[in-house]
Amino acid sequence: MSTMPEHAHIDLHFRDARELARAIRQRELSSREVTTHFLDRIHRAPALGAYSEVTAERALAQADAADRLQDAGILMGPLHGVPVAVKDSIQWQGTSATGGSQTRQGVISGETSAVVHALAAQGMVILGKTRMTEYAFGLSGQNPTQGTARNPWDAHVARAPGGSSSGSGVAVAAGLAPIALGGDTGGSVRAPAALNGVVGYKPSSGMISRAGCLPLSDTLDVLGPLARNVADARLLTQLLARPDVDDAATLALPTACFTALRHPAPRRSAAVAVLAPQAWPAPLTDAGLRIWHHAQERLTQAGLAPTAWHPPAALSFARMADDNSVVLAYEAYRYYGALAENPAAPLWEIVRARIAAGGRISQADYEAALLRRQADMAAFASAMQGIDALLMPACDQAAQALDAEDVRHAGLGKLLRPANFLGAAAISLPAGFDDDGMPLAVQLLAPAGGDAAMLDCAAALEPVLSPAPRLPDLSAWGL
Repeated sequence: MSTMPEHAHIDLHFRDARELARAIRQRELSSREVTTHFLDRIHRAPALGAYSEVTAERALAQADAADRLQDAGILMGPLHGVPVAVKDSIQWQGTSATGGSQTRQGVISGETSAVVHALAAQGMVILGKTRMTEYAFGLSGQNPTQGTARNPWDAHVARAPGGSSSGSGVAVAAGLAPIALGGDTGGSVRAPAALNGVVGYKPSSGMISRAGCLPLSDTLDVLGPLARNVADARLLTQLLARPDVDDAATLALPTACFTALRHPAPRRSAAVAVLAPQAWPAPLTDAGLRIWHHAQERLTQAGLAPTAWHPPAALSFARMADDNSVVLAYEAYRYYGALAENPAAPLWEIVRARIAAGGRISQADYEAALLRRQADMAAFASAMQGIDALLMPACDQAAQALDAEDVRHAGLGKLLRPANFLGAAAISLPAGFDDDGMPLAVQLLAPAGGDAAMLDCAAALEPVLSPAPRLPDLSAWGL
């Protein structure tokens, strides 16, 4: 790996989305030049397995259209002409939507999701569909039936790329897309962001319409960006966030939550609190603890030392992680239970078992978990009065070698799932590297609807947590 060079010398594929948009606006680059550059890199790096389908012909047509519109004096939005990648669960008419599963091999979407419509309406260029865990059911990112995306930080050992939005994380980290869209039901945007050293933002439930996406859990599913920095993640979300009659969750969110995204505000340092270690839902490894303590030291030196926050007694982060699994599995079984119970269906046996387990959860247990969720959301919002964001670990360890039973990354879920159960805004931020040079991360949480304040805090913490960003050494993949 190498230290990132000065801004002026950053390779085109490692520039952030806003910088690419500026270069296109000022005609230093055309959208077609940028798009061709990324398509060429994707073509040269099949071994990274970031994409399940590359929509090159469509992407070039969109890029040409963006350039023609600009020639006519029309810019569709602040990311006009900038390429983006989308998770395989996000439908686009005429392209495949396998959901990471061989059970949907050859299935072509007959509809286009609300977010793809919105990306196109902003003049953005969709490079293709990114690889994912089968039916989004797993945080390591492993997918032995379709192929597992390769974590680009280790050319020698196949390590977890993070899931379920694995390809989206790998694409951004390896310079195969400047920004990408994933889904987060139990940590599935933040896990690949954390393990690939990029930013992953899970908006509050209802911020971005899920209409036209393959579901996992109606209660918990959220779409969110993986990006090079907080500003890019915020901007893409701002462009996609809106009420949509085709997704009732977007109608339940106060309008002010959408509009506040447009107005970053200076934050006082006391607005960030840190979750007391005794309340963590999982222990950290020695490397994870070392990075966590270094992060605290850097924040203190920068005058941003967060105060310790102890949750109210009823608000157990470990219990919320477990409850999230109950709701997720129960609802996922309603969609995919018949597949899991069919021995002829070509499912990865690990995912089959996870889905099947949802069929053994009683309706009473499920409804009890939903009642606890409402109480937890209210308790969290009340306890966070006067605090804009809560800092806690995002991962207990860096990406480990893939394991056939897929149990090595269980700690990820315990740390990430509480935010989903709370319907909270949450963002994963790079925070350092372990002794093997693998990325580690922390996360910020805010009560549902508190996205803007949390993002303001994230922007303030970002340069302190990661003062000298690194890039993976991609020479082994010919990049």
